[in-house]
Amino acid sequence: MKESKNNYFFTSESVSEGHPDKICDKISDTILDAYLTIDKNARVAVEALVTTNLVIISGEINSRTIIPENEIIILVRDVIKNIGYDFGDFNWESLDVKVFLHEQSPDIAIGVDAKEGNSEGAGDQGIMFGYACNETDQFMPATLLYSHYILKELAEMRHANRINGILPDSKSQITLFYENNKPAFIDSIVVSTQHHVNTSQEYINTELDKICRKILPDEWYRDETKLLTNPTGKFVVGGPVGDTGLTGRKIIVDTYGGAAPHGGGAFSGKDPTKVDRSAAYASRYLAKNIVSSGISDKCTIQLSYAIGITEPLSLYIDLHDSDKVDLEKVENFIRNRINLSPRGIIDLLGLNNPIYSETSAYGHFGREPTKEGAFSWEKLDLSEELKNEFL
Repeated sequence: MKESKNNYFFTSESVSEGHPDKICDKISDTILDAYLTIDKNARVAVEALVTTNLVIISGEINSRTIIPENEIIILVRDVIKNIGYDFGDFNWESLDVKVFLHEQSPDIAIGVDAKEGNSEGAGDQGIMFGYACNETDQFMPATLLYSHYILKELAEMRHANRINGILPDSKSQITLFYENNKPAFIDSIVVSTQHHVNTSQEYINTELDKICRKILPDEWYRDETKLLTNPTGKFVVGGPVGDTGLTGRKIIVDTYGGAAPHGGGAFSGKDPTKVDRSAAYASRYLAKNIVSSGISDKCTIQLSYAIGITEPLSLYIDLHDSDKVDLEKVENFIRNRINLSPRGIIDLLGLNNPIYSETSAYGHFGREPTKEGAFSWEKLDLSEELKNEFL
């Protein structure tokens, strides 16, 4: 197959809620949600490490109410239990949990706290990116979206006992061929999933093939499409027994699967004054609404901030060769219409609420907004206004 600028193979991967890194993301976001439940203005930066029968929690907290260590440990155990680790050498009942949380640095608080009527400053310096494309209804890269869907379906089947012998740790990967920048066919699908020692690879392959064919469009399949399941031949030792996990180590899985740039910071465990998280959500919101409006087929947005400074230092928009509108006018519209200070973003998207635990697996983007306020950055309430303004 001849590749060119518009015809090419592209690959993205996902990992399941039971992957060691995703366990850590879930723990971190669950603790964050617990704090935002009791204090909407809590400052939280929590990270986790998991390994064989051990969880270590560390980070910084500023809150009017401090959650006792024993309650943090209960939260951690519940997360691990709900994921499905009730066996072996990483068991929610028997594992050891160590908690090392302390107060946020006063030097950081100086820059972030609102003073004399001024809005809060950014919680750190950094660059954040948002991206959207029209190759799927969710305005997400197809390779990543369907990689997430495969593992989400597998997890739902596991929790509902509709599949036998499958354990929580799984990974997926999809390679599509793009023709004229649109998905044309599936070249390969890779799924590795932890399993009981007596579960046959033939059974796993059959069940995963059913899942993939249920999720992926029929017209993308060819006779040459490859499905590789557990390519080493077995995947019995998995989870934190097989690999140490850390919060924030799957940032490409969390965002756009490599189809767009990523900023310097991860998301999980951070309250929304940390622009690593909130500004990435805001830039996705803007990029998605721009593409939904029809202004361009793709949009990449970059924001940058300095610690303690309220307004972004820069706003960069790439409409990927779209000639439908004047780019400078789009930039001016956003600057005049949207408050991109940390407080402005928090208020716009309702980010001071306990909405983060659900984001910790299967992607922060391309999800449906919930009535509780999660994934508010996926709403399209600006799309019609952009369309009327520019088209």
